Amino acid sequence: MKFLDQAKIYVRSGDGGDGVVAFRREKYVEFGGPDGGNGGRGGDVVFRAVPNLNTLIDFRYTQHFRARKGGNGAGSDRTGAKAETVIINVPIGTQIFDDDRETMLADLDEAGKEVLLCKGGDGGFGNANYKTSTNRAPRRADKGWPGEERWVWLRLKLIADVGLVGLPNAGKSTLLSVCSRAKPKIADYPFTTLHPQLGVVRLSATEEFVIADIPGLIEGASEGAGLGDRFLGHVERCAMLIHLLDGTESQLVKNYRMIRGELAAYDETLAEKPEIIVLNKCDALTKTQITAKTKALAKASGAEVFTLSAATHEGLAELLRIVQDRVTQYRLEERENTP
Repeated sequence: MKFLDQAKIYVRSGDGGDGVVAFRREKYVEFGGPDGGNGGRGGDVVFRAVPNLNTLIDFRYTQHFRARKGGNGAGSDRTGAKAETVIINVPIGTQIFDDDRETMLADLDEAGKEVLLCKGGDGGFGNANYKTSTNRAPRRADKGWPGEERWVWLRLKLIADVGLVGLPNAGKSTLLSVCSRAKPKIADYPFTTLHPQLGVVRLSATEEFVIADIPGLIEGASEGAGLGDRFLGHVERCAMLIHLLDGTESQLVKNYRMIRGELAAYDETLAEKPEIIVLNKCDALTKTQITAKTKALAKASGAEVFTLSAATHEGLAELLRIVQDRVTQYRLEERENTP
């Protein structure tokens, strides 16, 4: 299944049903009278977040969603039927933007969360509604109110606890494959990963977290270089970032600062997220090289640097334990701060 994180669709709620002009004429009812019923309400358009979806690919092939019109009224004071609601299922983490792509209409970040985007039109009144003591035979009936219509943009931001960032070929996909059951494409050339990947890391029966791998960043990504920074939205919701660096590179500090600069250019809030710095591919380095590069990175970042060899699993268990502890602490703080 192809991954798609943006889609433009058209939605329209149903028009209200029309009221009618009708009169009853019964054998034992003196004079009869108006009995035209009201129209039914048009169908609504509702978006719902569901847990069994992780892409917007369905909206590439189905781009128009229309609810039905409400039923017209009838004689004997019968009201028209209300049209059914059109429910559009989207992945958890989907944001709905207006056609200008800037005005956010809804953020469906929880399973089961719903938003009424287009309300169905009300039904028109039949002539029975206009009967008064001075107007015994009204011949007025209203048309149903029109529904709402709009073009909207859907933008998916994956829900993950931890995000992987770094240069292409830093070993992000390899790390994802060895710590979870995800099977991302792995090769010895840059930009092997072309779309985000998710993996669930389980340390025990009660401890797990979701990790997201996004395509690598290069210098100028915020200006569109390489694959650009459009996939950074998938790590905006993460509790923390794992900044993975290729230990075999000669300009580690420069690469670290470049990635930090691209994060800040995209969003200052993203750059301020807690970060775990990991020196990868240590199996290809000597102990002296590892020590020197770790000290240089620690001095440049002002934070602790962890060493890892994703290929041989050296340092993997220690890293995952630290990440799990921090994710657990973050969840506790979120729970305490939730009113």
